[in-house]
This record gives sequence, C-alpha cells and structure tokens, in this order.
Amino acid sequence: MNISGITFLPFLLLYHTVLTDDEVTVIRELGESIVLPCLNLPVNTTPSVTHWMKGSMVLATRNHSLPDSTKHVSTHISILDNSSLSIAGLMTIDEEVYRCETEPRGPDVPHDVQLLVTDGPKDMVVNVKPATFLSNGTWFVVEGTDVVFNCSSKSYPSQNLTWTFEDVTLKENKSRAFGKDPSLSFTIFNIRPEDQTNYTCLAENIVSKKAETRRLELLVYYAPEIHPDCIWHYGPQLDQVLFNCSWYGAYPSPTLTVILESKAGGEPILNVSEETENFELTLNRSMLYEGQKITCVGKHVAQTPGVDRSCTFTLVAPYPIGQPMVAALEGTNITLSCTESKSLPPAKTVWLRGKNQEPIVPGSKYVVVEQGPSLSLTIVNTTMDDQDVYFCWSENVVAFRALEVSLTIRSSADKSGAVVGVFISILILIAGFTVGYFLYTRRDRICLGFRFGRLNDDNMDVMTLIDSDEEDVFHDAVPRLPPLTNGHVPAPATTLVEIHCIQSSDHEDNVHDTGLDHHTPDQTQDHTEPDEK
Repeated sequence: MNISGITFLPFLLLYHTVLTDDEVTVIRELGESIVLPCLNLPVNTTPSVTHWMKGSMVLATRNHSLPDSTKHVSTHISILDNSSLSIAGLMTIDEEVYRCETEPRGPDVPHDVQLLVTDGPKDMVVNVKPATFLSNGTWFVVEGTDVVFNCSSKSYPSQNLTWTFEDVTLKENKSRAFGKDPSLSFTIFNIRPEDQTNYTCLAENIVSKKAETRRLELLVYYAPEIHPDCIWHYGPQLDQVLFNCSWYGAYPSPTLTVILESKAGGEPILNVSEETENFELTLNRSMLYEGQKITCVGKHVAQTPGVDRSCTFTLVAPYPIGQPMVAALEGTNITLSCTESKSLPPAKTVWLRGKNQEPIVPGSKYVVVEQGPSLSLTIVNTTMDDQDVYFCWSENVVAFRALEVSLTIRSSADKSGAVVGVFISILILIAGFTVGYFLYTRRDRICLGFRFGRLNDDNMDVMTLIDSDEEDVFHDAVPRLPPLTNGHVPAPATTLVEIHCIQSSDHEDNVHDTGLDHHTPDQTQDHTEPDEK
C-alpha cells in the first residue's frame, strides 16, 4: 500500500476575498508573520499619528514625529513607518477585524481588514486493518476478511475529509465516504479481489482550502483451495523425466517446493523451492528408486493456517503380466497381450522380437493396439517364420522389465492328427462309460471263480447274504462249502453269492412265521454238488 501526501497551498493575495465594500479578508497560516496595510491614509498627506484598532479596542498607536513612539510595542505587534501593522508569529487569538485610523483623518468611509488564521491539515494518518506492510511500500489483506479504512487529520478551524477509490474500469475516482470530523472510517466486508485498487483520503481546510492527501495501494491476496497438480513428462530418453508441479489460482504467485525422499530416511536427496505457479524439474534414474516418495508442497501467505496443500507420489517400477506361452496354427491370426498398470510414473510399453529384441513396427503384418494399460500384438496370417520369442517391454524412469512370450506355430498338417486324436479320445470315453454302466446295473452279483459265463445249476453254489439293521443277525459263522470228493476235478465250479437287504422288522416277521431260530443257519441256502463219478 503506497502512501503519498500532497499539500495544496494556493497563492493567497493580500486582499484575498472582498466581503463588503469597506472590508477585505486576509488569510494566513498559524505561526506565519503578516503586514496589514493601512487602507485609511489621508490623501497627499503624511499622517502624524497612526492608531490600529482590533475590533473596538485600540491595539497600538504611533506618533510618527517621535522615534519609537509606538504604544504596546512588542516583538509580536508593531506599527511601521508607512502606518502598516506588522504581526509576527500569528496565533489564533490574532483573528479579528482590524482598522487603521490616522491624524489627519483619511477617507470618510474607513476600510477594515479581517484577519483569519488557519492551521492544517496536518498530522494526517491513514490506517487499514487488518493489513500487512510489505517492503515495496504496499499493503495487503487476505480475501474474505472485513477491512476497515480510517483517515485522521488536524485542521483549524475545521476540515472536510473524503475517502475516494480509483475505478480502474472508468479510470476515475469515486467517493466512498465523506465527513467533517477529525477522522473518517468505512468498512469493506468480505473483501474480494475486485476491491484491489488505490484508495485516497483527502483532507481540506474549510477556510484556507489547503488540502492534503494520502494515497495507499491495497492488494488482495488469495490462495486456491485445491491441492497442487503433479504430472510427468518423459524426455528424449526413458531414464529421464520432467516432473511438473503446478498450483494455479493464487495471487501473488505461490512458493512450490519439491522434495525427494532418501533411502536411509535422513536428509532428502533433493529439496528445491521456487516462487512460481508452475515448477518443472528434470529427474534421472540415478536419483530415483523403487518405493521412493516425491512430494510437491505449495505455500502461500493467504493460505489457511494449519492447512497443507501438497501432492505426493510413490515411485513404482513396471511389472508387465500376460500369458508366457502361446500356440497357433499356421495361416491363422494370433494375438499376444500384456498388461502393465502398476508403474508410477506410467511406463511406456512396446513389443520386441527375438533374442536381439528388435522393435516391432506396426503394419499389415503386425497390428499393435493399446487400450488403457493393455498392449496387444496381432500377427496376421502366421507362418513358421513367426515362431519366436517376443518381449512385452515396459520401462519408466525407475526401471525396465520385460515379459517373455514364447510363440509356437503348428503346421496345417497337424490338423488331421489332432482330429484323429480327438476321435479316439471320444471312443475311449464312450467305451468306458458303457462298461461302467454295465457293471453298475449288475452290482448285486459278485462272481467268484475262474471264469465268467458258466453259471448253471450243476456246478454252482449260491449263498445269500442278508443285510439287517440288527447287529446280531449273523453272529454265527457261515458253513463252509463242501470240498470236492474222490479227488476228481470236475468242470470249474462257481459259487454265486446273492446279497439281499431287508429291514429288521421284516426279518423278525419272517422268523416268527417259519418258527425257526434266527441263529440257525438256513438250510435252504446250502447247496452241495453231488460227486461226479
């Protein structure tokens, strides 16, 4: 806020203002000296005696024939040889109407002189609260505060005070407040950036019209409510990156500080600041590592106390993922895909081929499509020459990593073998299903012997097993089948075991009906083959 003062003291003629035909007014500043001329001198005659009246009283008399004959002679008031009245060091008590009378008398109509004593404006002071003074002479306030403007001055006998502001649009000053008191104040509530301008306080003495001004330049500071924005731009090489931190919407420009964290947790690797809205810094791989934090902090004088504005990144190396082994038939199209979405700053991903990792140039043979974090490579009309190792190469300023994809191309002759193999597999499945179904449907018969299929009444033993809910049904041993007799070996015999499941209640009913003890083996279950002669 620049404050400047200008004092206007117009040249006052001795006879400044004519009040009436026989009276003139003389205005002088407090403390000055003045000589009031005698307006009533006789014509063509030198007066012998001069009297000066102050109001209705005689102030001083001088007999010009006698040297130093002035009555009431003092350093403050004296009558000169030409009958003028000299007053040195004007005081407020000197204000009055003065008249000169001579002997012999002068004109029939005497003329009076009115003396007015003025003082100020002086000791002019302007204040703006709350405001902060800057070294360049300006003052600033923070947006949203209530600002009080005050101006005070001393003037005698009185003054007019006026506050004006500069309208930048209309390029003129407009009045904001007016008063006649020793001080004048006005308030701007919730001050806005558009209130930033030059303000002027004008003090004017109502008698002398002497004026004095104080002009101040008021700045309105404001800071954005959002956090800084941090982005990355790659340089000509991927091991270098341009870190950009911007924080727009502040006045004046904020201070941005970039901090690089160190591995040991001690002093930061880098800590630089700049007073700007957009801070750019070049970083290289030697300064960075996996998991490192990069922080940009915004500071502004108008910032709310205790509120931090910053953006932070944690560096992450790239890690592409995808299917490492892919196979395709000759003459078809095959697509290799990989995804890399974790790196920060975002990595650049490309497809390479072969042990020499030659870059793949998109064209009619190779179609490269990027969809967000995914990068796909489509090989059109594959041939045996396309069988190779392909690399999904991801690199950022932190590190580089590659996903190795092995592509196998099968010739079209392999199609018939594949069809035959599929057909045989289907037949085996059908045969297995048939045999399983056959065995499942005959699960109640378990054949014991040397051969299947010879089940007849002559050489077959049948034993029926009964499953019951009661635990003591078959506590006794089952009788052994009789051995072969006479040492004659008949045709292979087979014993058939039949398994039946009955409920305990049904079993009890059967026992009661037959009158047999359930512990007695059922003789009908034993069949002994007669010996063959």
